[in-house]
Amino acid sequence: MGKYIFKLPDVGEGTAEAEIVKWHVAVGDMIKEDALLVDVMTDKATVELTSPVSGKVLELRGELGEMGVVGAPIAVFEVEGAGNEGSVKDSAPAKKAEPAPAPAPAPAPEPAPVAAAPAPAPTPKPVSKPAATPRPIGQKVLAPPAVRRRAEELGINLQFVGGSGPAGRITHADLDAFQQSGGAVAQPGGLVQRHGAEQVKVIGLRRKIAERMADAKRRIPHFSYIEEIDVTALEELRQHLNAKYAGKREKLTFLPFLMRALVKAMPDFPQINATFDDEAGIVHRHAPLHIGIAAQTPGGLMVPVVRHAEARDLWDAAGEVSRLARAAREGTATRDELAGSTITISSLGAMGGIAATPVINPPEVAILGVNKLVERPMVKDGQIVIRKMMNLSSSFDHRVVDGWDAASFVQAVKGLLEFPATLFME
Repeated sequence: MGKYIFKLPDVGEGTAEAEIVKWHVAVGDMIKEDALLVDVMTDKATVELTSPVSGKVLELRGELGEMGVVGAPIAVFEVEGAGNEGSVKDSAPAKKAEPAPAPAPAPAPEPAPVAAAPAPAPTPKPVSKPAATPRPIGQKVLAPPAVRRRAEELGINLQFVGGSGPAGRITHADLDAFQQSGGAVAQPGGLVQRHGAEQVKVIGLRRKIAERMADAKRRIPHFSYIEEIDVTALEELRQHLNAKYAGKREKLTFLPFLMRALVKAMPDFPQINATFDDEAGIVHRHAPLHIGIAAQTPGGLMVPVVRHAEARDLWDAAGEVSRLARAAREGTATRDELAGSTITISSLGAMGGIAATPVINPPEVAILGVNKLVERPMVKDGQIVIRKMMNLSSSFDHRVVDGWDAASFVQAVKGLLEFPATLFME
C-alpha cells in the first residue's frame, strides 16, 4: 500500500489561499477517484474539489472555517501501489517475536495475603422529586435567604419555580428539579421560559459577506438618496405585456424596466457607472453596463452579474436575471457570473419596505435599492387619486459622486419610469 498526499490546488487566478467550508468525507472513508472531497471558498466563489485517487482517507487537514494555503497538503489517502509520498506499511500486523523466558522469581518467606473482593456498592434508591406547583403570576414567593441567594447565582426567577415546602415554600430540591427540567416549568396560560444560546461559527459565504460589508462601510463614505416614483403607468404596461405574451416570452418583473432605465440614463452620468481603485487612486468609467443583481440564497447574499445590459431587450434581461438567480440559489454560478459588475440593484420585492440605505458593493460607486410597491392616495391635477407608488433608495460613494449628480441621476431614472414610453425612444 502507498500514501498519496493531496495538496490544495490553485482554484483561481493567482489565488494564494482558500477557506475550507465543507468536507464531504471523513477519516476512514473509502473514496473513489473524482468523487466529491471538499468545498473551498475563494474571494470570488465556492469551488468543489474532487479526489484525485481512489483509496482510504487517512487524514483531513483543516477544520471548517480554516484557510488552506495553495500547495499545502489538505488530505492524505492510502492507495494501491506506491502513491506519491512513499509506501505505507501493510495494514496486516507483523508477527511478534517470541519473548525471552522470564527468570524464576525468588522464593518469598510467606505468601502475600489475598485481598477480599470488594462488596458490591448498594444500588441507590431513586429520589423522588418534590411535587411543585407553579404559582399564579403576582403571588408572593416564599423562600429562605439561602435559596434566594442560590437562585440569584443560577439566574433563576423564583416567580416561575414551584414550591413543595409548607405553604408553597421553595426549597433547594425545588431549584434542582427546575434545573433538571431545563427551566421549562409550565406557567399559567402555557408560557415557559427559554434558556441557552446556540453558537454558530461564521464561515464560508457568511464570513465573506461579513468581511465585504465591514470593508465597504469602513472605506466608503456612503450617502443615500431616496425618491418616490409613480409607477402606475409602468405597472399597466408590465401587466399588459405579460398578458399578451403569456407562455411565449419570459415573464416581466419590475427589474428589466429599471435596467432599461439605467441603460438610457447612464450615458449622461459616466461617473456613476464606474469602479474606484482607491489604492491606486483611479476611477474607471465603464462603457458597458454590467448590472449586479443582489440575490438571497440559502447560504447568504450573492450578486450575479447581468453583462452588457445595454445590448438586451426587456425579455432577454428578464431571462438572464432568472437564470442567474437560479444558479446562485443552486450554488452553480461560476466565478465569471459573480464578478465584474459596474453597478448593483438590490431588491427585496414585497419585503422591500418603505426605504433602505443599501451598502455599496466595492469597487462600485453606486447601488440602487428597490422598495415595495404600494397603492396610496395622491394629489394629481388638483384631485385625490389612487396611484401605485414605489420608493427608490440609492447609496453613492461620496469620494466619486457628488450629491447633485446623484440626485440628478435618480431624477432622470424617475422620469423614464414614470413615462415608460420614453424607455423605448431613441
